[in-house]
Amino acid sequence: MTDRESHINQMKEYTPEYYWLALKLIPRLSIQKKLVLVKRYGIEQLFNQPPSQQQLAISEKQYQGIVNPDWFAIEKIIAHSQQAGAVIVSYQDANYPQLLKQIYDPPLVLFVKGDTRLLNRQQIAIVGSRNASIHGREAATLLAKELTECGLVVTSGLALGIDAFAHKGAVDNQQATIAVIATGIDIVYPARNKGLAKQIIEYGGAIISEFLPHTPPKAGHFPKRNRIISGLSQGVLVIEAAMKSGSLITARCALEQNRDVYAMPGNIQNPQVKGCHWLIKQGAKLVDEVADIIEEVNVNSDYGLHLKGNNNRNKEKGQGSKKSCDQDLFNDSLLASVGYEITPVDTVVSRSKLPTDVVLTRLTMLELRGLVSAVPGGYLKIK
Repeated sequence: MTDRESHINQMKEYTPEYYWLALKLIPRLSIQKKLVLVKRYGIEQLFNQPPSQQQLAISEKQYQGIVNPDWFAIEKIIAHSQQAGAVIVSYQDANYPQLLKQIYDPPLVLFVKGDTRLLNRQQIAIVGSRNASIHGREAATLLAKELTECGLVVTSGLALGIDAFAHKGAVDNQQATIAVIATGIDIVYPARNKGLAKQIIEYGGAIISEFLPHTPPKAGHFPKRNRIISGLSQGVLVIEAAMKSGSLITARCALEQNRDVYAMPGNIQNPQVKGCHWLIKQGAKLVDEVADIIEEVNVNSDYGLHLKGNNNRNKEKGQGSKKSCDQDLFNDSLLASVGYEITPVDTVVSRSKLPTDVVLTRLTMLELRGLVSAVPGGYLKIK
């Protein structure tokens, strides 16, 4: 008798993760069809007392995946997950993200490193260009930091550029962030983000994947990863995206999943923001400060208490982080009319469509707040 046959004979009962992995491994059967079968028969009964192939209306190869699962291979998957420091969260697990169940094709299992409780926390996704500008990287870091101070979890894809700086904004603030990856849970891609991945776990975050351990990065995996990023989140913020980019795929997924889409505008001469401008033209909400997102999100009261605690802690440090969530402070429409380059007063008047005397008065107020600075030739927005 082979080791495999001996193993099969010894195993008589399996935990739910075995059955969900067995379901995942059935070839060329859609997630929707698999979930229909579970709803109709129950996950354990489907494998322990399977109906006939005709009743299930599946192919012979698919039927063999039900009546004769490869338990030996499944146990190896579980062992490799444990070796990587990950747990398996199946579709019926209490920690499985409820928001993700609402999408058309939710993953049957998630491999998770870190705090699984985060999966059901309120999340905002931040995505964008891998070849981000300095301004884009700074914006991703700042907005991520401020969103975490408001009690939200920042979710992204651990890619270079905007994704990495969004995660960095959270971990620099010693707050949790979720990275959704397009490889096996035991692989960090790109490799240069290994340090960041380690920090994400150290600061109470999580790294998740739907792909089996040892799965290398492949082009087709990234769109699948993107649907999870948006599916986990209440909304997706796009910071710098070319017209043909993975970030726009994530935004499209968000729209299909009935999620909010936000986009940050930029310099019209920068090709990396054309995708953001296109999204805004299509109805995405323009974002240039965290208040634009917070006013759309009903933050849970539990995390509102968390927000209050953060504010008090930062006030003690003299950071005054309450400003990041105070809409009254940032909701001055005039501020959007002042750029990071020298902006003449007549340009501000033209952009804001306000009388010159009103513009001059409000610019003075913004200068006193420390949000703009008067310079020869006009005003500059202060970062």
